[in-house]
Amino acid sequence: MTILSTADAAFGAAFEELLGRGKMDMEHVSAIVGGIISEIKAEKNSALKRHVAKFDNWTPQTDEELKIDVALMKEAYEALDEKLKAALHLSYDRIKAYHEKQLPKSWFDTEANGTILGQKVTAVDRAGLYIPGGKAAYPSSLLMNVIPAQVAGVEEIIVCTPTPDNEPNHLLLAACHLCGVTNVFKVGGASAIAAMAYGTQSIPKVDVITGPGNIFVATAKKLVFGEVNIDMIAGPSEIGILADESANPRHLAIDLLSQAEHDEMASSILITTSQRVADETIIEVEAWLKKLPREKIARKSIEERGAVIVARDMKEALFLMNQIAPEHLEVVTQNPFELLPSIKHAGAIFLGPNTPEAVGDYVAGPNHTLPTGGTAKFYSPLGVENFMKKSSIISFSADAINEIGEACAMIASTEGLSAHEQSIRVRLNK
Repeated sequence: MTILSTADAAFGAAFEELLGRGKMDMEHVSAIVGGIISEIKAEKNSALKRHVAKFDNWTPQTDEELKIDVALMKEAYEALDEKLKAALHLSYDRIKAYHEKQLPKSWFDTEANGTILGQKVTAVDRAGLYIPGGKAAYPSSLLMNVIPAQVAGVEEIIVCTPTPDNEPNHLLLAACHLCGVTNVFKVGGASAIAAMAYGTQSIPKVDVITGPGNIFVATAKKLVFGEVNIDMIAGPSEIGILADESANPRHLAIDLLSQAEHDEMASSILITTSQRVADETIIEVEAWLKKLPREKIARKSIEERGAVIVARDMKEALFLMNQIAPEHLEVVTQNPFELLPSIKHAGAIFLGPNTPEAVGDYVAGPNHTLPTGGTAKFYSPLGVENFMKKSSIISFSADAINEIGEACAMIASTEGLSAHEQSIRVRLNK
């Protein structure tokens, strides 16, 4: 991990490389993923079972084996350590309370001439949630996807998660029981995305698909978009930190590594106005690395995709961070709230020295499914609105159509759409 200075002549090229950190080579896997999707569309469960055997090392003998028994979920929940159970309940309650505040409202507005305009907000009928599995399983991701769907009022929730060797993760099963989820399928990767997008004999077609995944999952979501809605196309995890002279380098180092330990493609970027903080953070990173069980992963990430940048002042630091538009942004400065108005692009913003990114992953309340790779410039965190859609409400009285109908008919005539024009004129008082 090296230190970059904005005063260096070579900084521009190095920074451009950082901006391209989230680019995924989807073209490389698109043909593979497209083939998987085509097989699911054509063969449905037959293809699903074949893919499970190929990718997860077990062969479902019947369609029923694809679904996880709810009794297993209850058993896993009841077997939890009581302190862990309490922690999951705390997380559930805080996530739910936060997302309940996001609920959009239907509204109506009546004009003096009898026109009624408005908006009707409705939940989708069925949501498909993809929860990563395999070597690591994330019950927190289940909570973060299920709860906003439930708050939105989605009637049916479908969960797909890979289960290598037909061994579901017990903590994930417990989280399913806690959330009251009953339709959970042992299917992962692009196959799961295709099954939820097009439907099979076991997995019903959904209206929206949410949840993180690897490049195959991300590519599949991109390819089925339009057949269903999706939340976003997320890439490797990342963290950006803005720090001044007041920041604790030991804290900064472990916060950077909290993302680096996810996978080798994760990005960890510190921008500071203090050369001392930069130098000491580098030292602390090395000290922490030697203590991490996932040292090999974190080291590769931090060495190949990590960066420490020394900026001339906080104005320059803010400009650079807005260009990066990180998934997670920590602001570790003397007065972090003073900088908030200048922060334009970030998935989630963590303010102050006692707010590490990890608290947002589990118990803070806001969603941890966030835009990556600079897409925070135009994407928002997963939320209740991802599971809802809006309908416009329009009602004209006789007085209203007579008042503005002529203008409408004129525009329709100008566009050469005579049926449009006449559908207005037949209603006007001559």
